[in-house]
Amino acid sequence: MNAHPTVVGFLGAMLFTATASFAQQVKTDYDRDSEFGHYRTYSWEKVQTPDPLWVDRIKEAVNSALAAKGWEQVDSGGDVAVVAVETTQNQQTLNTFYDGLGGGWRWRGFGGFGDTTTTVDTYRVGTLVVDLFDASTKKLIWRGSASDTLSDKSEKNIKALDKGVQKMFDRFPPSPKK
Repeated sequence: MNAHPTVVGFLGAMLFTATASFAQQVKTDYDRDSEFGHYRTYSWEKVQTPDPLWVDRIKEAVNSALAAKGWEQVDSGGDVAVVAVETTQNQQTLNTFYDGLGGGWRWRGFGGFGDTTTTVDTYRVGTLVVDLFDASTKKLIWRGSASDTLSDKSEKNIKALDKGVQKMFDRFPPSPKK
């Protein structure tokens, strides 16, 4: 089948859009009344993940990001308590392909585009949520989350974890109130 250039361009754009929608998503939020300049130390409260191999990987990524911001990890009694929760879930996407367009955007009678095929793709998405609590008041002061499509290759997932945590802490600590 020789597809019309317009059709090829359209299908290429659709494929690009579908691929781009799987990009890593990072979000942060914080308590606007917290004075982040008063916090300098932190302690780990908990890391919750279904895979025990990821506990140290998560801690290492967050420790690196906080150390880069001048924060110091202490075994206990830090100004801030850190809790991290990692989850995975299945997501699905529908892909519909149109065949039989012929030489341009001509309709075939009343049949529309011709033959269509729809497939369902299932993929795994991992999400990491990092919460920072004021240790003395137990109040949540900052939350970051990163979600990304998981790979079958551990190295790719570790790189995605490191990248997501770095993005989370890019603008950390939040600017003081004005």
